[in-house]
Order: sequence, then structure tokens, then C-alpha cells
Amino acid sequence: MAMIKDEWIKKGCIDEPAPEGTDLKAEIRRMCREKDAVIMAHYYTVGDVQDVADFIGDSLALARRAAATEAGTIVMCGVHFMAETCKLLCPGKTVLCPDLNAGCSLADSCPAEELRRFRLEHPGHKVVSYVNTTAAVKALTDVVVTSGNAERIVAALPADDKLIFGPDRNLGAYVSAATGREMLLWHGGCHVHERFTAAAVRRMREARPDAVVMAHLECGADVLALADVKGSTAVMLDYAAAHPDKAYIVVTEAGILHEMRRRCPDTEFLPVPPGDGTGGGRNECEYMKLNTLTKLYNTLKYGWPEVSVPAGIAREAVKPIEKMLSLS
Repeated sequence: MAMIKDEWIKKGCIDEPAPEGTDLKAEIRRMCREKDAVIMAHYYTVGDVQDVADFIGDSLALARRAAATEAGTIVMCGVHFMAETCKLLCPGKTVLCPDLNAGCSLADSCPAEELRRFRLEHPGHKVVSYVNTTAAVKALTDVVVTSGNAERIVAALPADDKLIFGPDRNLGAYVSAATGREMLLWHGGCHVHERFTAAAVRRMREARPDAVVMAHLECGADVLALADVKGSTAVMLDYAAAHPDKAYIVVTEAGILHEMRRRCPDTEFLPVPPGDGTGGGRNECEYMKLNTLTKLYNTLKYGWPEVSVPAGIAREAVKPIEKMLSLS
């Protein structure tokens, strides 16, 4: 293996330029074949990364792909907890992450030690954790959920189970209302989806009353109340593909537009900007955007950064993920 420089280790990524004239996409695909690697990318990453990936999807789809892949190396272009999830499901495989700085505000909002204390304060409760959590939090969890299956899984749990749901309070509140289950909600949130406001959605709807409003379940209740379609990124994509003759106001991270437009090239998709909407712009996750073609190229070239999970945590953390997959 090539030497990993100290400066790269400090930065948590390798972003040195490729040799002049390198076709990054072609070289990335060549190295995947040579190194028995697959690239998985979330819908919120930049379009160039999605274009070169073997699989793109939401958290649930990528977890399923990771569990099923036969490749020896998985390169996860997303955020750090997604790479951890791949490692938990595939402990014998090499899991690479183009930039270790690609964190998650939701995962950060629920430190493992705080959740451990909360569980002790509420004995007899089971923990339902959103997939947007660290491996250490998953190790304290009874079942993991995603935005695509949370309602179904919570509804399937025994009616007398007392539940803690975390860390996304918006998703938890939606699931609680949809299922009628009372749950203790952790007070966490996604910084991207919390930037969406009802005022911005109303402003766009007034301008385009013909458009269908689609909103992710990580949005606040006031935003979801204005949506015609509520769900995960996969739900939004499937709905648009089934109704390509409509126009859409999209209330989730703007990276999803790349796949929406690829599937429905003649459909109009209108991203809701952050805040009250008057400033325009795109509401994007800066962590997801840390995944670039150059970093992906270097990750394959050098086989680094590699993601690992301590054995004791991994042993417990994989159990709620496997339970989720068995119930999905």
C-alpha cells in the first residue's frame, strides 16, 4: 500500500490533484474493476459522484446493497455513519470513506453516553434509533429504522412496549401521530431539513399552484402539513417517476434533484430554498458535498481512509440493523 502522508491523516482525506489529463470517471471505474470495489452513493452527494457510482440510494437501500454485495471493498460516498453501517454489515470487507469529515448533524445530536444515561432514567423502555446515528448509539438500540420504514416497524412492535425514539424529533413526531404510539422523543434534528420553513413552501406554492409539494419526514410538522407527498427520498422518487406529467416543489436536500431529473428528464422540479425563501439558493448538506470525484479517485488509489468499528461496539450495533432488515 502507498504511504499515507501525515498531512492527509490530519485532514481526514486525500484531495491531491490527479495527474494532468486524467479522466477521473474512467480511472475510478478502472480501479473498481482492478480492486474488486463497489461505489455506493447517497442521493444527496454531488451529481458527478452519483454518476460514477455502482449503486445510489437512500440509507435503507444502501444498507441492503452493502449486506448483499460480494465485492471485497465498499466505498461509501455519503456520511460517516453510512460507512460505519457498511462495516457493521460487512465486517470482513474493506470499507472506505472519501472524507472522514463527512459527519451528520443528526448523529452528532445524540452522543452515546447521553443516550445511555437517558435509558437508565427511563427503565423498561426499548430504543428505536434512526439510522442517522453512530455505531456506539446503535449498540444501545433495540431496532434501527429509516425514514422509509420507521412507521411500519414502530407499528409492528408489541403494543405494550414503551419506546424511546431518537434522534430526529420531527420523524419521531410524524411516526407517533401516524401509528398512535406514544414515544419519548430525543430532541435532535437535521440541520438541512430544519432550514426549511412553512413560509418558503407557501411562497412557492402560491407561485406554482399546479405543482405537487413533496417533503421529507425530517422536516418540521408545519412544513409537512403543507405537503401533498410525505416520505423518504425513495418515496419522492417513486412518486415522481409514476407521475412525470406533474411539476414538483421539492422539500429535501437539493442533491436529490440529480436523480429526479435523470429519471424524469422532462419533468419540472423546483427546490425549496432555505429560510423564508426570499434569499433563493439551494438547501444543501455541506457534509455530503465533501464527497468529490478527486477524493473518490484518491480513496481508491491509496485504499484510505478506511473505516473501522471497535469489536465490542460492532457486536452489539449490528443486531438492531439486522432486526431492521428482517422487518423491512
